[in-house]
Order: sequence, then structure tokens, then C-alpha cells
Amino acid sequence: MVSRLINQISNHRSVDAVEIPPVGWKAHEQGVDKLLRSFRAVPKDKRVRLAKKTSNLFRGRSGEQAGLDASGLGGVIEVDPIAQTAEVQGMCTYEDLVDATLPHGLMPFVVPQLKTITLGGAVTGMGVESTSFRDGLPHESVLEMDVLTGTGEIVTCSREENVDLFRLFPNSYGSLGYAVRLKIELRAVKPYVELREVRFHDVDSLARVLDDVSRTHTYNDLDVHGLDGVVFSPDEAYLVMARFTDEEGPTSDYTRDKIFYRSLQHARGIRHDRLTVRDYIWRWDTDWFWCSRAFGAQNPRVRKVWPRELRRSSFYWKLVRLDRKYELEYNFIKKPKGLPRGERVVQDIEVTPENLPEFLRWFFQASDIQPVWLCPIRLRDGVENLIGTGDIAASSPDPWPLYPLLPGQTWVNVGFWSGVEGNHVDPTAPGNGAFNRIIEAKVSELGGHKSLYSEAFYSPEEFASLYGGELPERIKAVADPDNRFPTLYDKTVNDA
Repeated sequence: MVSRLINQISNHRSVDAVEIPPVGWKAHEQGVDKLLRSFRAVPKDKRVRLAKKTSNLFRGRSGEQAGLDASGLGGVIEVDPIAQTAEVQGMCTYEDLVDATLPHGLMPFVVPQLKTITLGGAVTGMGVESTSFRDGLPHESVLEMDVLTGTGEIVTCSREENVDLFRLFPNSYGSLGYAVRLKIELRAVKPYVELREVRFHDVDSLARVLDDVSRTHTYNDLDVHGLDGVVFSPDEAYLVMARFTDEEGPTSDYTRDKIFYRSLQHARGIRHDRLTVRDYIWRWDTDWFWCSRAFGAQNPRVRKVWPRELRRSSFYWKLVRLDRKYELEYNFIKKPKGLPRGERVVQDIEVTPENLPEFLRWFFQASDIQPVWLCPIRLRDGVENLIGTGDIAASSPDPWPLYPLLPGQTWVNVGFWSGVEGNHVDPTAPGNGAFNRIIEAKVSELGGHKSLYSEAFYSPEEFASLYGGELPERIKAVADPDNRFPTLYDKTVNDA
């Protein structure tokens, strides 16, 4: 079965760059027409969703919805190197987008960590990366977008046009519609990235430095262009500070024998490294952060025979889906030993820097999951000008009301992707959720919130207090009056 799976994807993208030519406007118009025809073919009493071959969601999806044909919307329409912008179709992956822009010396302001995340998905969902402490979130570099709404219309929105949809689309997860075209800003980028990997022996010191660098964009008087971190335990933590540079020199390659996150570990002080800009962008994808270890791909003997072209998150995803379908781990490892199913714990939460040490100490005491990823986030300068615009969104103090982040405030994304042992089924939850519910409660206690790409177990009241209150329903009444798409709560909590 595994060999058949490998054969099925052996002709897919390798870990290396390929030339990505623009698809052009005619092809885009044909893709939109195909999408609209598939929408019109769905009976009006049936809900719809995108028909996608891949997904980076860690929550289930109901099979009761008809899939829309977005197969013609997966490319870059054009790149304007003078204006430093790109016109991009909604289903275009960041891998293709990066390979289309880097030849021009340009890259998106924020590139989420996994290659098959789509631009439309990162905008309607949430994406973060190491540039988020300077450049915010992917939707903040969107200048304009065309959205297929529940009325079957393509609606263009921007900071000046249909502002409510523009402001309330981020974190709507397809409950309002789907982006079919996005015009985004690009940033000039240099060919190499220097890394300073700073070791901390306590999380309080790490949190203070992280907060300071997030505000000043410097460390020891040197510019910092990218900032993230990895915490293995309360007394072993690292911040990785990146600086884009023209300076040539030897570079590391973590697509072969070496593992990036393991390379960070050192006893004290600062370790230096250098990558090409493309390898830096995808440094986490090769091993899906550290998740490839679950398949043995980080075992040196296994890695020697693991095809290099299959060292990518999209292949590991296929193995996960295979395990979910046939419950391989449970049926072949746990069940014969009389062990119960475990509970999947996959979340990205956000707390402020002052609450980060308490969360980390609590988390490592409450579970044996390690390491965790840290990524600071600050909204882009000037975003406060959005506050008060739009008829529906005007009442919100947050520029992007469905994911409350105030200008001038640093938040720290903490990502953990693993599981806990034992029978954690909570009879009051729609699935396994005992420890996940405990995490949600702790995050709320600390004034934080979480991304909704994975399982969520909030009550409707809790959910409303965290994600826009009545605003999701008010904008849905405009963009999707016939409820062709599930509500945000149903989509993200009830897996509709």
C-alpha cells in the first residue's frame, strides 16, 4: 500500500525550485467560468464547498456538501516586478507563488511554512511565519480580491470597495465565500539569509528578548528580518533571528541528511548558519517541522533510503490520511497491546509575551509534547486606518474583526502538533477533546485565542466572545443570505 502511494506521487514536485510561468488573464477567466458553472449546478438546497485534492486542515469535513470545481484557479496570473505586486489565483500554492516571484528578486511579505498552503486559504484562514513580527499576516498585504459569495456572484473588495467583506473575510474559513483572485504586495528580497540561533536557559529571558526584538526589529544593534523560535523544555529554548543579505558564502542544506530543528540545539550562546532564501522559506517544510520523525524519516538509516523528493509536508500528509483511514497505529500497535486510542493535539495558540512563560511552563508540565514552535505577530503599520471603516465592521476596534489583534500589540503564536496517550474522550465534546479543551481553557485564562485550522471545542458563547461576536452572522446575511456555506462556528467547531 505504501509503495503504491509512493508511486502515485513520484512525479509530483520535488523539494527543488521549478520554473512557474504565469497562466495569464484568459486562463483565469476560463477558471472563473468553470467555478461559476459548477456553483450553478449545485441544487439551491445543498451547501457547497471547494473540491480540493489537498488540505492543510487538521479537522474533519462533512461529506454532505457539493464540491466546487476550482481546478482552473491554481496559478499565478502575472507578476509586476516594477510595481512589486502579483495577481494570483485563490488556489495557487505558496510553493508555486514563491517560485514565480523569486526569479524577480521578490517574495510575498509573509509565506506560511508549508508549500501546499494556498494563498486563498491563508487569507480566509490564518497564516503566520517568521516575518509576521514585521509584516503581520498574509491578508495584510492583499490590495484587492475577488470573492465568490453565497449569492453566486464574484464580488471585488478592497480597503475602498466592499470594505466589510474585505475586513471580515480573514478568519472566515469559507463561511462567506472563496477568494478566486488576489492582488498582493511583494517585497524585494536578497538571495541569502544569515541566521543567529540564540540559546536561552529559561523561558522568561526568552520572552523578554522576543518582545524587545519584535518591537525594535534589532538584536545587539543588528537588523532582524525574520524571527521565530523553538522550545524543547522550560530550560532549553532558542530564538532564530534571520537577516537577508547579498553576501555570498557557504550555505547549509536541510533537504538532505541534516534536520533543521535539531541543528538549532547547542549548549550556550549563539550559533550561526546560512541558507539560500528559498531554503530559508521552506526550512520547516522538508520535515513538516518535526512531524516527519513519526514516520522514521529522521532516523539516519531510514533517511538514507527515503527519496529526497518525498521529504516534503504534502507526502507526510498522505501518510497521515492513510493512517486515519485505516487506523494503522491503533490497529497494529496499540490495540494488540490493549492500549486505548490517543488524543490528537494539534493547535496554534496565541498569548502575549508577558503570558508566554506561564503558558510554556504549564504546557510542558501538563504534557510530554515537545518541542513547540514560537512565532511573534504584530499587525503592519498603518492597519489602524481600517478601524471605523465599513458599515458592519465599523463597530469593531480590531482591523480584522474575526481575529482580534490590536495594532501595536505583540502576540506570540505557539504551535504544537502531536498527541497525548490514553483514553481522552470527553462525552460532552463532539469527538476526542479532553486535553484540547483544557488547553483552550488555559489559553482563555491567559487572555489568548487560537487558530481554527484544527479541532475546536468552544461553546457558541465562548466562540462569539473570541471571534467577532455577532459580526460573522451580520456579514453572512449580506454575503451568503441563503446559507450556501456553513456558518463560521459550524465550519470550525462542528466540522461542517
